[in-house]
Order: sequence, then structure tokens, then C-alpha cells
Amino acid sequence: MRRTWLLGLGFFSISITWALYNAFVPLFLDNYLKSAAMIGFMMTIDNYFAMFLQPWIGHRSDKTRSKYGRRMPYLLIGMPLGAVFATLIPLHTGFVTLVIFMVLMNLSMSIFRSPTVALMPDITPENKRTKANGIINFMGGLGSILAFGIGSPLYKLAPYLPFLCAGLIMLTSMVILKSVIKEPVLLTGYGDGSSNPFRAEEETRNPVRIREQLDPTTLFILGAIFFWFVAYQGVEALFTLYGTKYIGMSDNEAAFSLTFFSLAFLAFALPSGWLGAKFGKKRIITIGVLGLFVIFGSLVFVQSVWLLRAMLIIGGLFWACININSYPWIVATGREESIGTRTGIYYFVSSLAAISSPPMLGWIIDLFGYPALFVSASLGMLLASLCLIGAKSENRSAGKGSIDQAPSALP
Repeated sequence: MRRTWLLGLGFFSISITWALYNAFVPLFLDNYLKSAAMIGFMMTIDNYFAMFLQPWIGHRSDKTRSKYGRRMPYLLIGMPLGAVFATLIPLHTGFVTLVIFMVLMNLSMSIFRSPTVALMPDITPENKRTKANGIINFMGGLGSILAFGIGSPLYKLAPYLPFLCAGLIMLTSMVILKSVIKEPVLLTGYGDGSSNPFRAEEETRNPVRIREQLDPTTLFILGAIFFWFVAYQGVEALFTLYGTKYIGMSDNEAAFSLTFFSLAFLAFALPSGWLGAKFGKKRIITIGVLGLFVIFGSLVFVQSVWLLRAMLIIGGLFWACININSYPWIVATGREESIGTRTGIYYFVSSLAAISSPPMLGWIIDLFGYPALFVSASLGMLLASLCLIGAKSENRSAGKGSIDQAPSALP
């Protein structure tokens, strides 16, 4: 798993960059835009790129053949560009240059995000992917925490310093990944990993098509992913308003309360991956979905700040069960050659939920009041659980290059 930890550096650098972007770019925009709605819209640029560009990039990476491999060319292009434009954001000279740097950074990050994610299943046997995803998410969560813990003091010294550090970390991560992960990586499931001379011929006969990936099981999983991200993204975006206007917290108390959820997720990232590998991804995800259904539904009746925080800790554990195992599951339902394509589809659905959830749940709050936030979130988890009923377990259909040919510890 050493390469998995090192691959986690890529997610570590991505998480640091996005955490700094989300924390400080609204402050830059506030100098030019006085509408919170407009600032919020500008901050969703990344989700639009994720919806339309990342699925295409992921699909293209499945078909890419170069001396650097399938995924690495996108990292070698996107990571340096992302580092440069992230560093330039605090050095903008006006609204136009700020928007240009924001768009170019988001474009650059979209070039390599799906291929970076797809590298994990590329280099990891199927029966270890949930553990690997736990490691990668742990590294990503650690990056976010460090971004807030170290980035804020650096920002006080000079606004460009945290972005410069993030850019240098991203470049360092790229160098390490290039030196450690050697592509082309053989698909898992080819026995002892020896060279497969028929691979190119097989891929020519069986090209990856996006439409073919949307089998019934995949569609049910994608439906579940959409509904649980609608619930999660809505709570994340609107919780501070809920805490201040309904519970009576201060702004700082409301924001700090979400930290309990995030830290619980980080602490349980590795154990949830282990549980998914031992007991099955669908089973652990279902426990997480039903658990959050109960937690969100119960929070409607909670007025105590400390009880609310305690329940958020439990909710963070259930969210780890869902989030750590969902990506390996969506990958496990297709051919090994389709990993990049399915990664892009995963990001399309989660980004669609991220774009639609805050305004939709905000509209519901306007109609019915703030308790409707957790009622809606609980309903989202209920709909996700119904989708899980129609999804088969993670047994992949047999076929050339499928992981059914590899030994698996999954039930």
C-alpha cells in the first residue's frame, strides 16, 4: 500500500488547494461583488467544469496510450497549470483578472482530477480498493485541516502566501507521483501481473463507450449517489444559517459545529474502508445511509448545541461509511478498461447534486422554515436507500479484464 499513500499526496495537494480556494476567494470576490448570490454562483464554477469536462477527460484517459501511460499525461499537464493559476489568484489586479485566474485554475484542476482518482484502482487490486480509498480520503481530509490551520496565519502575513505554498505542494506531489507510479499500469486481474500481449487487441475489439456503462445496477448506484449528495451538500451549505437562525448559535459556533462532522469522517475514513473490504461495499454503504437517515431526521428535534454536535460526530462516522465505499463500488461494476470513464460519470452525478442541492433546499426552507433542512436531508437519504435496493452487490460481470478473474476477499 506504499504507492497508495504516495498517491494520497495528489489528493492532499488537491484538498489543500480547494480548501484555500473556498475559504479565501469569496473574500476577494467581496471586493467587487456585493451580492451574496453572485458570489455563491461564482464559487460554483468548479462544479460546472466537473459536470461537463471531467467525464470527458476521464473517458479520454481510458483511451490514451503514451510513453507516460494513460493517466500520467493529464497530471503532467494539469498539475503545473493548476499550481500556477492558484498562485496567481491572490495577485489579481482587478475583477476581470480575478475571474480569468479562477476560470483557468478550475479548468486546470479539471484536467487531472479524474485521471488522478482513476490511478487508485489502476494500481490497486479490487479487494484492496476500499482500504485504498480510505487512505486517499484520509490524506485529502488531512490536507483540508492543514489548509485551515496553517493557511489562515499565512494569509494574515500576506494573502498570496497560502496559495504559493499550495502551488509548491502540488508541484512537489507531481514530481513524487511521476517518479513512483510507473505507467502504463497493467490492469488488475491478469493473474500474476505479467505482461499481457493481447491487451491492445482486446481493447480494440471492446472499446469503452459511455452508454454501455449505464447498466441498471450502475443507474441505481448513481441515483443513490445523487440523493445522498443532495442531502449532504444541502446540509453543508445551509447549516450555518440553520444554526444561527433556528438554534440561536453565533456565526463562529455554527461554523465550528461542522468541524465535529468533518473530524469524525476523517477519523473513520480508514476503518470504513476496512469494513467495506471485509463485509462488502453495499452493506457498509447501506448502514451509512440508514444511519444518516435517522441522524438527520432526529436533528429536527434537537435544540441543545452539545447534543447537536454529538449527533454530528455520529453522522460523520456514517458519512465515512458512504463516501469511502461509493467510488470503489461504482468502479467495481464495470470493466477495468472503463475506470476513467466511470470516474467521470461519478463526478458528473455528484457535481449535479452539488449544484442543485443548495438552491433547492434553500427554496424548501423559504417555504416551510429551517426545520425543513433536516427533513429534506433525511428524505434524500431515504430515497438513496430505495435506490440501493435495486442495485446489485459489487460482483462485476465476467469478461476479459474484469476483476472476477482476480482473487477477492469480498463476500
